Amino acid sequence: MSDKNYLKRTVIKESINSRFLNEERPVRIYLPPGYNELVSYPIVYTQDGQDAFMYGRIATIANYLILEKGMEPIIIVGVDVDKKKRTSEYSPIGSRHDAYKRFFVEELCPFIESRYELRQNGISRVLLGDSLGATVSLHIALDHPDWFHYVISLSGAFLNPSLEQLATEPHLEWLNMWMLIGTQETEVETHMGTFDFLDWNRRAKAVLEEKGADITYLEKEGQHIWGFWQKHLPDCLMHYFGPDKQA
Repeated sequence: MSDKNYLKRTVIKESINSRFLNEERPVRIYLPPGYNELVSYPIVYTQDGQDAFMYGRIATIANYLILEKGMEPIIIVGVDVDKKKRTSEYSPIGSRHDAYKRFFVEELCPFIESRYELRQNGISRVLLGDSLGATVSLHIALDHPDWFHYVISLSGAFLNPSLEQLATEPHLEWLNMWMLIGTQETEVETHMGTFDFLDWNRRAKAVLEEKGADITYLEKEGQHIWGFWQKHLPDCLMHYFGPDKQA
């Protein structure tokens, strides 16, 4: 993907004043090649926006897939996060978790969807996150099944609080989830402790399938790092927006 055409990315930086978070929140907005204001687009909302764009190279990857692989043009919105506040916002037991979810649904989405022509249905919005970013993405979807049907999980941190909430759901037939986990993620060190994310993802998969969710689950050799997730971003984006998915 060194071709200069793939590097000609259109990424707009905005800042949203959030009353729920009591701060300005930076966001990055990728527009596909040939973006046309008269055309409606599906959208991917990704947590850890700065990492997804810098380390995940998600804008360059999207350009390549659209220009060379026939992927449907999409808009990608990356929501930046202060790493010092990340756990409090992304963890379901975090002190800022509810405020962050309200910011996401009541402030971020209306801000974006009032400025760009997007398809107004749950199957055209995808939530993407890595680790705890996948966790908060799933919880946002669980809270708003009418808005979000698709979740991309890159080594999601699905621990007891998430599994407990999943267990209370009557059914999840509406949820479509693409899950990736590395086979080397058995001793991931975090500031909350050391976790076997491979085991936790297998547990989450079992509960999700028991509740009727449509799960695409991949175990691949890899560690809990963006170098691993970046390799598989083309797979998950093509899974939802590839040529065979288009009407």
